[in-house]
Amino acid sequence: MIPFDKRDGKIWYNNELVEWQDAKLHVISHGLHYASLVFEGLRVYDGQIFKLEEHTDRLFQSAELMDMKIPYSKDEINQSTKKIVSVQNVLNGYVRPFAWRGSEMMGVSAQNTRINVAIATWEWGDYFDPKLKLDGIRLDVSRWKRPAPDTIPWKSKAAGLYMICTLSKHEAEKKGYSEALMLDHEGNVAESTSANIFFKDKDGNLHTPIPDSFLDGITRRTVIDIAKSKNIKVHERKILPSELPNFVGCFLTGTAAEITPVASILENKFQVCNTIIDLSESYQKTVRPKKAA
Repeated sequence: MIPFDKRDGKIWYNNELVEWQDAKLHVISHGLHYASLVFEGLRVYDGQIFKLEEHTDRLFQSAELMDMKIPYSKDEINQSTKKIVSVQNVLNGYVRPFAWRGSEMMGVSAQNTRINVAIATWEWGDYFDPKLKLDGIRLDVSRWKRPAPDTIPWKSKAAGLYMICTLSKHEAEKKGYSEALMLDHEGNVAESTSANIFFKDKDGNLHTPIPDSFLDGITRRTVIDIAKSKNIKVHERKILPSELPNFVGCFLTGTAAEITPVASILENKFQVCNTIIDLSESYQKTVRPKKAA
């Protein structure tokens, strides 16, 4: 795989199209030292960006929670996102818009730093290996927990909140797992390192944690809508790890993960059942409406 800093093409950078390898920031950037950076992740399907406006809204919400004012309007970001996807000729890929504080000041205070914005996009397939996605992935349980909601700006998609996700993912992979389940500060099931989680019970109902200390994913909400359209009951509630043996199915949802079945969480095993397969197929029809037609 070509390293990301060695790729070709353009990146939208502060309202200019910059050569990919020339899109740089200074090593004294506040975003690098103090994690004052917010970002989004979007998918492109058959040349169309899925739920662009919702992702842009969340980017601005994240910036506001981080006391950052993005120096462009939502419409400008939407149009620039479409522009860079077209320039890069991405048909089925990923888009990463992000905003960060610059290098004008060094220290915790950053009142006079510039807010920089960039948008990069590239062709990208499955987040997990296709075979693993077919058979279901295996999850470890992380020793790191989602912090209490009064300790962090948890509704923001901010760089600093992913530090424990990286640690959890690395530890899981070293043990031979694909992913890690993260619990919240109270010890309830929360999410994986980069995706929301759902469980299916013996009666065909779905259960998913209440997003009160982690992101209420855009894909999560889409899947809930799809499930309800199929008359599948969705219970949003607190879920204890001790309940895992009671469930027969499990899957992750996220922009990158899409709908990814889970085969096991530690010793708890789940089936890649027809319900999960049907939801995944319906999700693909939702994100690729032209093909579905």
